[in-house]
Amino acid sequence: MTIARVYMMHAKEGMAAEMEAALNHLIDGVTAIDGSHGAELLRDAGNDRRFILIEKWESIEAHKAGAEAFKKVDMSALMAAIDGPPDSAYFDYLVRQ
Repeated sequence: MTIARVYMMHAKEGMAAEMEAALNHLIDGVTAIDGSHGAELLRDAGNDRRFILIEKWESIEAHKAGAEAFKKVDMSALMAAIDGPPDSAYFDYLVRQ
């Protein structure tokens, strides 16, 4: 069963475009990891500094196992643009995709 790892993040003032680019780069890295079923990026329609990243994984274990491969993804642009740590959690899909 697919699970979602959801991250809510805020960009620093004036860094929304850089944050969007960094998250798109991150998605490229995530989707290449075994057990990944893709990812989606959303931006708040009323606040261009707030983003939601939804990673889709085979399981929580697959997400955790992918952490080693994920260390190879360059996170420097994201770290420069993000305003504090993301709020994140695992979610179960209740409706079939």
